[in-house]
Amino acid sequence: MKNIFLTMLFIVSLAFSSYAQQAAPTTKLPYNFTVQDCVNYAYEHQDSVVNANLDIKSAAYRVKETVGQGLPQISGTAGFQDYLKIPTTLLPGEIFGQPAGTFIPVKFGVKYQSNFGVNASQIIFDPDYLIGLQARTTYKQLYERSYTRSKIETNVNVTKAYYQVLVSIEQIRLLDANVKQLKQQMDETTAQNKQGMAEKIDVDRLKVQYNNLITDRENTIRLLGLNYQLLKFQMGMPIENELLLKDKLDDVKLDDNVADIGADTTFYKSRIEYGLLETQKKLSEYDVRRKKGQFLPKLTANANYTSSYQNNGFGDLYRTNFPSSYIGLTLNIPIFTGFQHTNQLRQSQITVLKAENNLISLKNALNLEASKAKITYINGLQSLNSQKQNQQLAQEVLRVSKIKYQQGVGSSIEVTQAQTALDEADNKYIQGLYDAMVSKVDLDKAYGRIK
Repeated sequence: MKNIFLTMLFIVSLAFSSYAQQAAPTTKLPYNFTVQDCVNYAYEHQDSVVNANLDIKSAAYRVKETVGQGLPQISGTAGFQDYLKIPTTLLPGEIFGQPAGTFIPVKFGVKYQSNFGVNASQIIFDPDYLIGLQARTTYKQLYERSYTRSKIETNVNVTKAYYQVLVSIEQIRLLDANVKQLKQQMDETTAQNKQGMAEKIDVDRLKVQYNNLITDRENTIRLLGLNYQLLKFQMGMPIENELLLKDKLDDVKLDDNVADIGADTTFYKSRIEYGLLETQKKLSEYDVRRKKGQFLPKLTANANYTSSYQNNGFGDLYRTNFPSSYIGLTLNIPIFTGFQHTNQLRQSQITVLKAENNLISLKNALNLEASKAKITYINGLQSLNSQKQNQQLAQEVLRVSKIKYQQGVGSSIEVTQAQTALDEADNKYIQGLYDAMVSKVDLDKAYGRIK
């Protein structure tokens, strides 16, 4: 008995252990993404892109709905009436030999009536339906281009957020180098102060700079975490997921040759905004044609079959059938509608004119945006190159100031000022680097290079 109990206990323990292993949460591996990987992930998970893709599917069903209006429309009917009191009809008394002016009440009908019927109709000619069929491809194209616009905007937002993280990482690298360099200098000056070779005020100046650098580094690290969250938000990735960046700053190519930029004067046609407005204009033109079709007649074929049952006894109601059926045509000819169709047509024509004006205005706006993006990009590159040179000069000035101070021909104030100048040069370089990278993204968008 004891052995059986121990065996059962062992089996239960194994089962519980297996269940615990299955129920244990699996650790998610970190995502190691390039900028293109992040963009592709956003295409599948960012809500604006996902919803725009759903709009395409909805538009496809809307097109099928329009097509279905031209198919035969069939419906069934069923009815049952129990006349608690059969209606009375008054007939002239002369029919039955009664004096003129008298009426005889007569009840026509039976207590129970029921019917079952099938109705069918088919459009033969309807201008509104024909124009709807012609416009269905353009209607679907409108949502496809809206989807493309959402992808482009997401691409831009994700790329900028990715670059912001790269720039923050570079900023931390520069701060680490400066902290290490300043820490070494502070330790050396502290040792010299103990030997009476340096004043305490020199040590204090370095400590102030060192503390400021440490604070800047900690603030930048916290901002880096926030930039990671912003990137994951733009991607549609849960904030708690771990994301690593595979690309480095060296992988971002900033082309110095901008001579070919703006060579294509028809670039605006590749902008999705222009294509969207063109599609909307085309739909407005279809609407004009549809309004013109309201002046034409409509022809519809229809048919009906009905089975009728009548009896005074409910049990015998469905024993006798009195069927009826018909087929026919219905022609609807508009004669006078109070000028409603004319006014509707004129409104639609005005909408087309407004769309044409909007296209001209958008073309000018896109050209202006492209010119601005080009100038901003060129200025950004020149500023970045200038900040690189300033950064190198500031490093050289700091190096020379340290040598002069160590040889006793320079002051600690010169070293402190040189360190401050290097910090400022690093900050301006970081800002210039981010501005140049972002302006490159804006330039690609302005010239329709982001698809």
